[in-house]
Amino acid sequence: VQLQASGGGLVQPGGSLRLSCVASGRPSVNTVMGWFRQAPGKEREFVAAIKWSGGSTTYDDSVKGRFTVSKDTAKNTMWLQMNNLEPKDTAVYYCATGQRLITSALRNIRGYDNWGRGTQVTVSS
Repeated sequence: VQLQASGGGLVQPGGSLRLSCVASGRPSVNTVMGWFRQAPGKEREFVAAIKWSGGSTTYDDSVKGRFTVSKDTAKNTMWLQMNNLEPKDTAVYYCATGQRLITSALRNIRGYDNWGRGTQVTVSS
């Protein structure tokens, strides 16, 4: 299954963006889909994840209350609604999938083995 992320762009602080990640095929019921981001000079970090079956979600504390991850199973698509964006949110955002991840492992980048190309998000006035 190939992943394609899109929806990035330039936005002012306090603004909103909605990222999408489309899978080329239907993810299995054991799939977890996640969002990660990488700022210049920094390591790639976890942002949010959603279980394909059931839809439970997990967020990094830095985005909790501002970002919302959701999915549309009919369209094989995951969304990341980002509100109240801050300059520190500037990064390349990636979507990824992992299989059979337990809750405690959802934030661990090593559990994700299928990655899409990133989309740039820039928050600046």
